[in-house]
Amino acid sequence: MRVHRLCVIVISLTQLLCFFCSSESQTTSTCHQHDLEALRNFIANLEQKPDGWINSSSSVDCCNWTGITCNSNNIRRITKLELVNKQLSGNLSESLGKLDEIRILNLSRNFIKDSIPLSIFNLKNLQTLDLSSNDLSGEIPRSINLPPLQILDLSSNGFNGSLPSHICHNSTQIRVVKLAVNYFAGNFTSGFGKCVLLEHLDLGMNNLTGNIPEDLFHLKSLSLLVIQENRLSGSLSREIRNLSSLVRLDFSWNLFAGEIPDVFDEMPQLKFFTGQTNAFIGGIPKSLANSPSLNLLNLRNNSLSGPLRLNCTAMIALYSLDLGSNKFNVSLPDNLPECKRLKNVNLGRNAFHGQVPETFKNFQSLSYFSLSNSSLVNISSALGILQHCKNLTTLVLTLNFHGEALPDDSSLRFEKLKVLVMTNCRLTGSMPRWLSSSNDLQLLDLSWNRLTGAIPSWIGDFNALFYLDLSNNSFTGEIPKSLTKLESLTSRNISVNEPSPDFSFFMKRNESARALQYNQIFGFPPTIELAHNNLSGPIWKEFGNLKKLHVFDLKWNDLSGSIPSSLSGMMSLETLDLSNNRLSGSIPVSLQKLSFLSRFSVAYNNLSGTIPSGGQFQTFPNSSFESNHLCGELRFSCSEGTMDRDSERPLIKRSGRTIGADFGMAVGSGFGSFFLLTLLFLAKM
Repeated sequence: MRVHRLCVIVISLTQLLCFFCSSESQTTSTCHQHDLEALRNFIANLEQKPDGWINSSSSVDCCNWTGITCNSNNIRRITKLELVNKQLSGNLSESLGKLDEIRILNLSRNFIKDSIPLSIFNLKNLQTLDLSSNDLSGEIPRSINLPPLQILDLSSNGFNGSLPSHICHNSTQIRVVKLAVNYFAGNFTSGFGKCVLLEHLDLGMNNLTGNIPEDLFHLKSLSLLVIQENRLSGSLSREIRNLSSLVRLDFSWNLFAGEIPDVFDEMPQLKFFTGQTNAFIGGIPKSLANSPSLNLLNLRNNSLSGPLRLNCTAMIALYSLDLGSNKFNVSLPDNLPECKRLKNVNLGRNAFHGQVPETFKNFQSLSYFSLSNSSLVNISSALGILQHCKNLTTLVLTLNFHGEALPDDSSLRFEKLKVLVMTNCRLTGSMPRWLSSSNDLQLLDLSWNRLTGAIPSWIGDFNALFYLDLSNNSFTGEIPKSLTKLESLTSRNISVNEPSPDFSFFMKRNESARALQYNQIFGFPPTIELAHNNLSGPIWKEFGNLKKLHVFDLKWNDLSGSIPSSLSGMMSLETLDLSNNRLSGSIPVSLQKLSFLSRFSVAYNNLSGTIPSGGQFQTFPNSSFESNHLCGELRFSCSEGTMDRDSERPLIKRSGRTIGADFGMAVGSGFGSFFLLTLLFLAKM
């Protein structure tokens, strides 16, 4: 009897255990019905659905859906919803507020629009909210209840209204706030000072006014403060010294004025200091000029003046220095090479005078160097010194050495040079033979000088050359046929061994008041620019092989012969200017194939026949064809015998190109707001 009872008990316990196991197995295989309904409402509001969710929406096991993470409790609840860069579109549903156990909500880099539902700002367990890089808009509500929130990233959207500094009233645990690239306006209001654990604050590229609120200076943990590209004004408070943990400080592109306070010796971790494009006066603070931690110092485009004293013995970490576009009116500091790690230097657009110091041959790491728009003299000495900088890849000497002779010393060697810009110097002489040893040359600009002689054939031997500007000189002879074989313009397979800095080139030609700016070397359009010279002979048919060329400008020369029909092979061409030459024959119909052509001119030649009417030719004005013997539909009537065949072709007035030359082509005016090297580094922070 006892044995029977014992067997019954064992069987009952076994059945009960199986029941619980079965129940637990069933529970762990499905998500909570509450969360499932929220997700179904969320997906209903999306125009583009998440990958894998369309076929899964009928499934009750949402814990296995793409981007979903659930906890491991008996009642499985969603803790993470992460759908980054999934091409999602549509708007957010209020139902997301029902995911009351969620810790991380990351829908960044999509196309979600409209406002954020109020329910999301009341998720009581939310720690990370990342909706950056979408099309969201509207104002951030005043009522936010996110106590455990640590990371808030709403950058790169279209939010407006006042700055939501009230986020700190309730979310005191927050460490990261990113609100950059929006339309927040009004005063930089106080409130962030209550986020006592705040480490990163990025408010750049908004419309904020006023000054930095005092409560911000109490944040002892703040390591990154980025407020660039706003309309903040006033002087920079000395209280900024209290931010003793700062690593990066960026207040560039604002309206700050006065002197920069000398308090940075109290920031022992400061590595990146960027204050370009403000109205600062005075000199560089001694505490900055003696900083052993500083990696980058960018104070370009201010009104700084006085002696330039940097204690390079102390600045052991400095690798990037940008002081361009200020009012320094002194000799170049001869101790700069003592900054052993210094790689990028921009001193352009100041009033530096005298010669390049002999000590500059001692630069160990120098790669990018701009001395443009100054009053330096003795180009022979400068080049002789700088050739010793064995890592030099980019050299910009625009608007210096006025009227001097460009040395043709075969002993000069710049073996690693990739970019050489010496424009608007009125240099005399011919193309220097020493350039032929710079086998890595990618960009060469010697425009707006007074160089003579023939363009040497070895120019075509540069495998990486994709930008050549020799315009506004007095070169003679034929265009070297070797230019038709430039490898980078036929295949465009340029190897980028290292990133280039954010390099500001300003191009301003005297026939236009509009300047063009390119901030990256590889942002330049592949170009052959030989305008305003005395070149003669034909346009080689082999130029049609340059299928990667964007700009081909040969205007104001003495070229003759016909326009080769093979130019239709330049399939990437955007600008073709052959005006003011002595070309004859007709306009090849094949040029209609150039579907990217946006600027075209053959004016002032001896062309005849019919103007093509297909392709982009419908968009070109009559001025592109004037002073020829051309006719065409809706242009010059063919029935009227075209234009007056006896009209004289205007003489080319070479003196015209020097009018306003100092305001003409000016390339390489200085480095941009940041170097790409720095941007790549900071992106990892």
